[in-house]
Amino acid sequence: MRHVIALDVGGTGMKAALVGADGELLHQARRATGRERGPDSVVESVLDFAADLRAHGERHFGAPAAAAGVAVPGIVDSARGIAAYSANLGWRDVPLRDLLGERLHGVPVALGHDVRTGGLAEGRIGAGRGSDRFLFVPLGTGIAGAIGIEGRVEAGAHGFAGEIGHIVVRRDGVPCPCGQRGCLERYASAAAVGEAWAAASGDPDADAAGCAKAVGSGDPRAQAVWQEAVDALADGLVTALTLLDPRTLIIGGGLAEAGETLFTPLRAAVGRRLTFQKPPSVVPAVLGDTAGCRGAGLLAWDLLSTTPTAPSEVTA
Repeated sequence: MRHVIALDVGGTGMKAALVGADGELLHQARRATGRERGPDSVVESVLDFAADLRAHGERHFGAPAAAAGVAVPGIVDSARGIAAYSANLGWRDVPLRDLLGERLHGVPVALGHDVRTGGLAEGRIGAGRGSDRFLFVPLGTGIAGAIGIEGRVEAGAHGFAGEIGHIVVRRDGVPCPCGQRGCLERYASAAAVGEAWAAASGDPDADAAGCAKAVGSGDPRAQAVWQEAVDALADGLVTALTLLDPRTLIIGGGLAEAGETLFTPLRAAVGRRLTFQKPPSVVPAVLGDTAGCRGAGLLAWDLLSTTPTAPSEVTA
């Protein structure tokens, strides 16, 4: 059976799959990244994992994978196949595409940025399926974005397209590690909400999930923290909507797990800020933590076809 290798490399763990031509996940596996052993060891772990996946495909499906796709965090030069920088993994200028191609006996390899790759999957086979223009925004430790156009994700001239978390939403606001003040992710990421709720509640162990629960129970302190985050998020999103005019806005990440506790006030806040802009559909992501791996599979299949792969079904 013809299939490809899909790898999603994270700061602490790796998710992988063998993916069929119809998008079916034929085999799934996970491993620790092993970053505590240093960046060279992480690279070797990725290569070993890919080689084991190739061997599994040979044993169980009668042939090795026809291509491979890998999603990695940090700064990625997809055109040259280089993982340029990752603070979490300690990488600098790793020629990962070539290294994987060599380990996998010369099959074509696609390298992608983790958020853009996850956005590709959400846009093409997930929450944005059928939408010609979408914006995928995961709200996690930070906030990133993926700009979807006609079945592909725009990387930008230098690989930085979609960094919505660093739109300034509060002039002279909270300092951000990027060097600016008042960046969106300092107010509306899951980490920022958790920090604000810990301060408001007096509980140093409080987090964003706890804040969302307290909002649901009517705690006015939680409601104030939550509304500040929603307002900041709406300000950043409307800036992005004005520039990009997406048809669908897909919100993912940990904060989106609050469901309508987030989406009901967010849709209202975005609507209040719109003037001439056409309102997009604001929907939750649906692929969860499989998005990066599924997106890596799409990148691999795209190497084997001149037309975008559009699986007919998403398998949970």
